[in-house]
Order: sequence, then C-alpha cells, then structure tokens
Amino acid sequence: MTATFTRWLALLAIALPCLARAQAPDDSLYRQLGEQPGLVALVDELVADLLADPRTSPFFRDIDRGHFKKQLVDQLCEVSGGPCKLVGPDMKKAHAGIDVTKRDFNAVVEVLQRSMDTRGIPFSTQNRLLARLAPMHRDIVNTP
Repeated sequence: MTATFTRWLALLAIALPCLARAQAPDDSLYRQLGEQPGLVALVDELVADLLADPRTSPFFRDIDRGHFKKQLVDQLCEVSGGPCKLVGPDMKKAHAGIDVTKRDFNAVVEVLQRSMDTRGIPFSTQNRLLARLAPMHRDIVNTP
C-alpha cells in the first residue's frame, strides 16, 4: 500500500464514525418526554387544561379533539426529535382565519407549562421543549 492510500484509509476510519454521529438524530428530548406514551399523556392533559382555562377554551371548544390530539402528538414528537412526522398544513395556514394575539399565544404556553408540571416533566426538559416551540409564535400570532 502506498503512504497516501494508508493516510486516506486512516482519515476515513476517523471520519466515518464522526459523520455517523453528526447525522444521527438527537432524540434525547423525545425520550425525556416519555416517547409516544408520554406525549399522548401530556397531550391528553394539555387538551383538558386548554378546555378548562377561560383564556384558551374559546379556541379549542369546537375542534375535532381526536384529530387535534393526534396532530399535536405528532408535532411534539417531531419537534422533540422523535420518529413522527406531522402531516398537514404548516402553522401559518393552520392558524389563518383564527385571530391569535401574543396574549393568546402566551396563555397557551402557560397552560402547556402547567400541564407539563402536572405530568411531572422536569423543568429542564420543559425548557428544552419550549425553546423548540417558541419560534412558531411568528406563524401563529397573526393579530396585534
């Protein structure tokens, strides 16, 4: 073997494991949330809390709860690094025609935090999830 070929093999042996790690999805948040069963339990809690809170109930009272829960589980699964893929309109299209203010958005976030507390989700895990969801406010909030 030539010295160049040997160096190339050595570099390849070093680089391949690094590339594999770089491409591996980070599903640690998904696992911390309890994977699919944990997300289903969280969404069940969240929807009940959204309906019970007078600030948020008007937005969720007349929805197809089964469909909404499935969409929300898929969204949280995807956002947290799980294997799910949300199918449907993007957040901007999904909230078009629904007047959502920053105050409304913040109320939903507060209810989500309360639901996560009820489920015993650690504060650090809550913060990781909220950080991944926060950019969505640009597509959801559509009314000053």
